[in-house]
Amino acid sequence: MAQRNTWQRERVREALSDAQGFVSAQTLHARLRDDNTGIGLATVYRALAGLAAGGDADSLQSPEGENLYRACVTSGHHHHLICRQCGLTVEIEASEVEEWAQRTAASHGFTSAEHVVDIFGLCGACTAARSNERDD
Repeated sequence: MAQRNTWQRERVREALSDAQGFVSAQTLHARLRDDNTGIGLATVYRALAGLAAGGDADSLQSPEGENLYRACVTSGHHHHLICRQCGLTVEIEASEVEEWAQRTAASHGFTSAEHVVDIFGLCGACTAARSNERDD
């Protein structure tokens, strides 16, 4: 069932587009609250879920288990490298992962396999900053 395109959904879409990297629904809601939009947290969750289902937002689960979202830059299936410290996100193509997922599923008798692969680490800038902190 398609979601209606309400002003609230559009405002959530705008806020998500303005956000740097992946953000939680709670973080996005706090920004919208600070802007006095009157949009409730449940509405933010519904809008984000709809945007993700429609391909207008990327969704992933953080290492802590929280769902995070960001406005889609690339259409189609893709993966991410995500800095755990600053949130820098790089979209990557990973054909080897695609082939491995299909082979693994098929070897166990699965069809129509889908997967989610996101790689978390520290970007070069955060690694350098951490190294500089240790040197001081």
